[in-house]
Amino acid sequence: MLSLCLLGSVAPIPAQAQEATPSTLPTLEVTAPRLERELYATPRAISVVEQEAIQRGQQRVRLDESLDMVPGVYLQNRNNFAQGQRVSIRGFGARAPFGVRGVTILVDGIPYTLPDGQAQLDAIDLDSAERIEVIRGPSSVLYGNAAGGVISVTTADGQAMEHSPALRIEGGSNDYRKASVQAGGVNGEWSHHVSFSGLNYDGYRDQSHVEKYLFNAKLRRELGNDRALTAIVNLLDNPRSEDPGGLTREQVDEDRQQAGAFTEAYGTGQTVDQQVLGLQYEDLSAGPGEFYLKGFYTWRDFEQQLPYPGDSLIGYDRDFFGGSAEYHQSLTIGSMPLRYVAGIDAARQEDERWRRNVEFNGEVTGEVADETQTATSVGVFLQGDLDLTERWTVSLGARYDRIRLEVDDDFLTNDTGDDSGQRDFNEWSGSAGVSYRYLASHQVYATTGTSFETPTFSEFANPSGAGGFNPAVEPQKAWNRELGLRGSFTNGIDYDAALFSVRVRDELVPYELEGEDGRTYYRNAGESERQGLELSVGWQMSPQWRADTALTLASYEFDSFSTQEGDYSGNRIPGLPEQVWSNQLTWEGFDQRFAVLEARYIGDMVADDANQVEVDDYWLVDLRGGDGWRLGGDTLLKAYAGIHNLFDREHFANVRINASNARYFEPAPGRTFYAGLELGF
Repeated sequence: MLSLCLLGSVAPIPAQAQEATPSTLPTLEVTAPRLERELYATPRAISVVEQEAIQRGQQRVRLDESLDMVPGVYLQNRNNFAQGQRVSIRGFGARAPFGVRGVTILVDGIPYTLPDGQAQLDAIDLDSAERIEVIRGPSSVLYGNAAGGVISVTTADGQAMEHSPALRIEGGSNDYRKASVQAGGVNGEWSHHVSFSGLNYDGYRDQSHVEKYLFNAKLRRELGNDRALTAIVNLLDNPRSEDPGGLTREQVDEDRQQAGAFTEAYGTGQTVDQQVLGLQYEDLSAGPGEFYLKGFYTWRDFEQQLPYPGDSLIGYDRDFFGGSAEYHQSLTIGSMPLRYVAGIDAARQEDERWRRNVEFNGEVTGEVADETQTATSVGVFLQGDLDLTERWTVSLGARYDRIRLEVDDDFLTNDTGDDSGQRDFNEWSGSAGVSYRYLASHQVYATTGTSFETPTFSEFANPSGAGGFNPAVEPQKAWNRELGLRGSFTNGIDYDAALFSVRVRDELVPYELEGEDGRTYYRNAGESERQGLELSVGWQMSPQWRADTALTLASYEFDSFSTQEGDYSGNRIPGLPEQVWSNQLTWEGFDQRFAVLEARYIGDMVADDANQVEVDDYWLVDLRGGDGWRLGGDTLLKAYAGIHNLFDREHFANVRINASNARYFEPAPGRTFYAGLELGF
């Protein structure tokens, strides 16, 4: 049965269970809020995407495949692998010109978000992913800097793998090719899972080829007495991801597939080589509670050619390491159960960064920047849930973070001299919530919390040309309030609704200077407001048929924002649609047979702070289906196929915010096809 890609993805509850006490109900546990909770005791908007929705009939190449049915979440840029997908949760993350900002990314508990607040999605292995949890709203009390929302991915450990090994091969439009192999299993106290995939894709536009190889492995050893040790290895080799750049509206009308200016001449794009190692220890009987200790080390080598002459060839060698320790305990205060988690997070990022000059003819003529960027973060947190009764739960949390960003300039022959500098941030975050289970499988909750987001190193770039940190840029702060309902009826209908209001002070906004082609700078808006409704409903109409819908109605506006170019108060925040409506109809036949029809509406948006550049709304319809055959013994052959953009609707895969020279648009493909075979033993 296809799991509903939202918080209400629970099995139907029998009629007699409606009269049961809350503690006797079947439970769905969520772990992304750090304090593991039963779903109906969680005073927070959180969505769960299960393995079938992530993998069955999907290409497993881009995160939006898995998250399209999660309300409040919007992803752009599914086709430009050099820029990476841009993830937005309730408006947080929309400003990112590339990669992820404002949203914390975790994979198997390892942070992919750096201490300075930026993250990449290119090493997430969806072939081995078995669960994704999304916290839809500010969560700095849980994870510190850049936690306007949280996406936590859990990969397989081999304990539930039905067929091993499993081989998969795919092909499709625009010379799309992908192959993958997985293996795993359990041997006594050992369990393991290994996944390897290779992607080669020419892309829809000129200068958009990508070649990428990904390896993900998890090895677990049960140590007895409720103790276990897990080792995680993730390897990314991305020898080439080309960047076709942005186009003007006139260029789009002329040829949607063309690349932008200078991109082909300079070979714009990036190369990435990354290795992640993680080691995690758990003791579920550490005195009266549970103890978790995690450590990780990430190496990342990166090089990128930007689409303009000048200081446009950049690169870095990165070391990112850290760890966390958590203690969980359940006890009783009087007659009231209390559960709490206390812990500490620490991480350090060291980037050896360089920048080289590229002449108009494409010749690389020398180094123009050489610096070491270091970010250190330490956070301590405490969070607890107190059950006042069987139906009422109160939650409180607090966190303190200290973040230091340093630049050590090793290139002193330029006009600005020594551009070394340092910024320190000391931030408190808090949250409070209350949950009431008014029926056995129905809940209402209210919560409020704060979050903060420092500028990243790249966002501290000084537009005055003076070098060093831009002294005019400060962290943005947010205050979130939400009221939610969730539940499940015995007739197969489940629902999740949330009203939210987020006030942001000193919102970080990107812009480009006229006369420069591709260099992005940042400034603070005065205040902004994000408010809206997130609604998800699922209906299991019969054992074979299920319908799901997810609706986001929101308003994202600047309350107070004035610059030298004008007063933008009252304008919409660019890069965000205010209406998104996703629908999914699923049919399941005998054994492995299935079909899924998806229809998704994306509302209009604006591309600039002045709201002069409008982007039209559009509908997209996708279709996928497949079947399977038993070949004898445990061998299973699956075949599947899919169509993206069934009705060949013209739209944009990405909109570049406040782009210079009017190059706002990255066109998306029309109708595309893919098909694959999977053989499991």
